[in-house]
Amino acid sequence: MEDLTGFLESIVFSSEDTGFTVARLKAPRFHDLVTIVGTLPGVQPGERLSCRGTWKHHSQYGRQFEIENYHLEAPADEVGIEKYLASGLIKGIGPVYAKRIVQEFGKETLDVIDQESERLLDIEGIGEKRVQKIAECWEEQKSIRKVMIFLQSHEVRISFAYKIFKTYGEESIEKVQENPYLLAKEIHGIGFKTADALAK
Repeated sequence: MEDLTGFLESIVFSSEDTGFTVARLKAPRFHDLVTIVGTLPGVQPGERLSCRGTWKHHSQYGRQFEIENYHLEAPADEVGIEKYLASGLIKGIGPVYAKRIVQEFGKETLDVIDQESERLLDIEGIGEKRVQKIAECWEEQKSIRKVMIFLQSHEVRISFAYKIFKTYGEESIEKVQENPYLLAKEIHGIGFKTADALAK
Protein backbone atom coordinates (compact mmCIF):
# COMPACT_ATOMS: atom_id res chain seq x y z
CA MET A 1 0.00 0.00 0.00
CA GLU A 2 1.11 3.49 -0.81
CA ASP A 3 -0.14 6.98 0.08
CA LEU A 4 -0.98 9.56 -2.58
CA THR A 5 -2.14 13.15 -2.04
CA GLY A 6 -3.14 15.81 -4.50
CA PHE A 7 -5.91 17.93 -5.99
CA LEU A 8 -8.66 16.48 -8.17
CA GLU A 9 -8.25 18.00 -11.59
CA SER A 10 -11.11 16.28 -13.45
CA ILE A 11 -13.58 13.41 -13.35
CA VAL A 12 -13.22 11.13 -16.38
CA PHE A 13 -16.03 8.71 -15.45
CA SER A 14 -18.36 8.21 -12.49
CA SER A 15 -21.12 5.65 -11.95
CA GLU A 16 -24.02 6.84 -9.82
CA ASP A 17 -25.05 3.23 -9.16
CA THR A 18 -21.75 1.90 -7.84
CA GLY A 19 -19.78 5.07 -7.05
CA PHE A 20 -16.92 3.74 -9.21
CA THR A 21 -14.93 6.70 -10.46
CA VAL A 22 -12.01 7.36 -12.77
CA ALA A 23 -10.40 10.74 -12.12
CA ARG A 24 -7.24 12.73 -12.78
CA LEU A 25 -5.23 13.90 -9.78
CA LYS A 26 -2.56 16.59 -9.68
CA ALA A 27 -0.04 15.21 -7.19
CA PRO A 28 2.99 17.37 -6.27
CA ARG A 29 5.49 14.53 -6.62
CA PHE A 30 4.48 13.75 -10.23
CA HIS A 31 5.04 15.95 -13.27
CA ASP A 32 1.98 14.60 -15.14
CA LEU A 33 -1.56 14.08 -13.91
CA VAL A 34 -2.17 10.73 -12.20
CA THR A 35 -5.15 8.52 -13.08
CA ILE A 36 -6.95 7.29 -9.97
CA VAL A 37 -9.70 4.65 -9.86
CA GLY A 38 -11.99 3.40 -7.13
CA THR A 39 -15.28 3.96 -5.35
CA LEU A 40 -15.27 7.73 -4.85
CA PRO A 41 -18.89 8.93 -4.63
CA GLY A 42 -19.40 12.65 -4.86
CA VAL A 43 -15.78 13.70 -5.39
CA GLN A 44 -15.37 16.86 -7.42
CA PRO A 45 -12.60 18.84 -9.11
CA GLY A 46 -10.88 21.27 -6.77
CA GLU A 47 -10.98 18.98 -3.73
CA ARG A 48 -7.80 17.81 -2.01
CA LEU A 49 -7.69 14.03 -1.83
CA SER A 50 -5.48 11.96 0.47
CA CYS A 51 -5.70 8.32 -0.46
CA ARG A 52 -4.15 4.95 0.16
CA GLY A 53 -3.94 2.24 -2.47
CA THR A 54 -1.78 0.41 -4.97
CA TRP A 55 -0.41 1.08 -8.44
CA LYS A 56 -1.84 -1.13 -11.19
CA HIS A 57 -1.20 -1.34 -14.90
CA HIS A 58 -4.33 -1.46 -17.05
CA SER A 59 -3.73 -3.05 -20.47
CA GLN A 60 -5.69 -0.32 -22.28
CA TYR A 61 -5.36 2.75 -20.03
CA GLY A 62 -1.88 2.34 -18.57
CA ARG A 63 -0.70 3.10 -15.05
CA GLN A 64 -3.45 3.81 -12.49
CA PHE A 65 -3.62 4.26 -8.74
CA GLU A 66 -6.32 1.96 -7.33
CA ILE A 67 -7.76 3.50 -4.16
CA GLU A 68 -8.56 1.41 -1.06
CA ASN A 69 -9.54 4.31 1.21
CA TYR A 70 -9.45 8.08 1.08
CA HIS A 71 -10.04 11.34 2.88
CA LEU A 72 -11.30 14.52 1.24
CA GLU A 73 -10.62 18.11 2.18
CA ALA A 74 -12.72 20.93 0.82
CA PRO A 75 -10.79 23.39 -1.34
CA ALA A 76 -9.28 26.25 0.65
CA ASP A 77 -8.34 28.80 -2.01
CA GLU A 78 -10.64 30.77 -4.28
CA VAL A 79 -9.56 29.01 -7.49
CA GLY A 80 -10.24 25.60 -5.93
CA ILE A 81 -13.59 26.70 -4.48
CA GLU A 82 -14.73 28.08 -7.84
CA LYS A 83 -13.69 24.88 -9.66
CA TYR A 84 -15.45 22.80 -6.99
CA LEU A 85 -18.73 24.73 -7.27
CA ALA A 86 -18.57 24.93 -11.09
CA SER A 87 -18.27 21.12 -11.32
CA GLY A 88 -22.03 20.57 -11.07
CA LEU A 89 -21.86 18.95 -7.62
CA ILE A 90 -24.35 21.43 -6.20
CA LYS A 91 -27.45 21.68 -8.37
CA GLY A 92 -28.27 25.31 -9.03
CA ILE A 93 -24.62 26.38 -9.29
CA GLY A 94 -22.80 26.20 -12.60
CA PRO A 95 -19.66 27.99 -13.81
CA VAL A 96 -21.31 31.44 -14.06
CA TYR A 97 -22.85 31.40 -10.58
CA ALA A 98 -19.73 29.77 -9.10
CA LYS A 99 -17.66 32.72 -10.32
CA ARG A 100 -20.15 35.29 -8.98
CA ILE A 101 -20.45 33.58 -5.59
CA VAL A 102 -16.70 33.26 -5.10
CA GLN A 103 -16.16 36.89 -6.18
CA GLU A 104 -18.67 37.94 -3.51
CA PHE A 105 -17.63 35.70 -0.60
CA GLY A 106 -14.04 34.66 -1.38
CA LYS A 107 -12.55 32.03 0.92
CA GLU A 108 -15.69 32.14 3.10
CA THR A 109 -17.86 30.83 0.24
CA LEU A 110 -18.27 27.25 1.53
CA ASP A 111 -19.04 28.47 5.06
CA VAL A 112 -21.68 30.82 3.65
CA ILE A 113 -23.33 27.99 1.69
CA ASP A 114 -23.16 25.70 4.73
CA GLN A 115 -24.31 28.06 7.47
CA GLU A 116 -25.84 31.17 5.90
CA SER A 117 -27.21 30.12 2.52
CA GLU A 118 -29.73 33.00 2.57
CA ARG A 119 -26.77 35.34 1.91
CA LEU A 120 -26.66 33.86 -1.61
CA LEU A 121 -29.68 36.07 -2.36
CA ASP A 122 -27.14 38.94 -2.59
CA ILE A 123 -25.83 37.39 -5.83
CA GLU A 124 -27.38 38.72 -9.01
CA GLY A 125 -29.68 36.12 -10.59
CA ILE A 126 -30.05 33.90 -7.51
CA GLY A 127 -33.57 33.78 -6.09
CA GLU A 128 -35.18 31.92 -3.22
CA LYS A 129 -35.92 28.73 -5.21
CA ARG A 130 -32.30 28.45 -6.32
CA VAL A 131 -31.05 29.06 -2.77
CA GLN A 132 -33.35 26.30 -1.50
CA LYS A 133 -32.08 23.89 -4.19
CA ILE A 134 -28.46 24.75 -3.37
CA ALA A 135 -29.03 24.24 0.37
CA GLU A 136 -30.71 20.85 -0.19
CA CYS A 137 -27.92 19.59 -2.46
CA TRP A 138 -25.28 20.82 -0.03
CA GLU A 139 -26.91 18.90 2.85
CA GLU A 140 -27.15 15.74 0.74
CA GLN A 141 -23.44 15.92 -0.11
CA LYS A 142 -22.57 16.47 3.56
CA SER A 143 -24.52 13.37 4.59
CA ILE A 144 -22.77 11.20 1.96
CA ARG A 145 -19.38 12.37 3.23
CA LYS A 146 -20.31 11.89 6.88
CA VAL A 147 -21.36 8.28 6.22
CA MET A 148 -18.26 7.53 4.13
CA ILE A 149 -15.94 8.93 6.81
CA PHE A 150 -17.72 7.01 9.58
CA LEU A 151 -17.59 3.69 7.73
CA GLN A 152 -13.99 4.10 6.58
CA SER A 153 -12.97 4.88 10.17
CA HIS A 154 -14.36 1.40 10.99
CA GLU A 155 -12.20 -0.19 8.26
CA VAL A 156 -15.12 -0.76 5.86
CA ARG A 157 -13.89 -0.82 2.25
CA ILE A 158 -15.16 2.15 0.28
CA SER A 159 -17.05 -0.01 -2.21
CA PHE A 160 -19.06 -1.52 0.68
CA ALA A 161 -19.44 1.88 2.35
CA TYR A 162 -21.09 3.19 -0.81
CA LYS A 163 -23.42 0.15 -0.98
CA ILE A 164 -24.43 0.82 2.64
CA PHE A 165 -25.13 4.46 1.83
CA LYS A 166 -27.15 3.54 -1.28
CA THR A 167 -29.22 1.13 0.84
CA TYR A 168 -29.85 3.21 3.98
CA GLY A 169 -29.14 6.80 2.91
CA GLU A 170 -28.89 9.32 5.74
CA GLU A 171 -29.82 6.60 8.26
CA SER A 172 -26.69 4.56 7.46
CA ILE A 173 -24.73 5.46 10.59
CA GLU A 174 -27.74 4.87 12.83
CA LYS A 175 -28.50 1.47 11.20
CA VAL A 176 -24.88 0.34 11.51
CA GLN A 177 -24.70 1.40 15.16
CA GLU A 178 -28.05 -0.25 16.03
CA ASN A 179 -27.44 -3.60 14.34
CA PRO A 180 -24.32 -4.08 12.23
CA TYR A 181 -25.22 -7.75 11.64
CA LEU A 182 -28.16 -6.56 9.55
CA LEU A 183 -25.60 -5.55 6.89
CA ALA A 184 -24.53 -9.18 6.40
CA LYS A 185 -28.16 -10.06 5.74
CA GLU A 186 -29.23 -7.10 3.59
CA ILE A 187 -26.14 -5.99 1.63
CA HIS A 188 -24.63 -8.29 -0.96
CA GLY A 189 -20.92 -8.86 -0.41
CA ILE A 190 -20.82 -7.91 3.26
CA GLY A 191 -20.20 -10.94 5.41
CA PHE A 192 -20.27 -11.73 9.09
CA LYS A 193 -16.59 -10.75 9.48
CA THR A 194 -17.20 -7.13 8.35
CA ALA A 195 -20.39 -6.88 10.42
CA ASP A 196 -18.56 -8.27 13.45
CA ALA A 197 -15.77 -5.69 13.03
CA LEU A 198 -18.39 -2.92 12.99
CA ALA A 199 -20.01 -4.30 16.16
CA LYS A 200 -16.78 -3.85 18.15
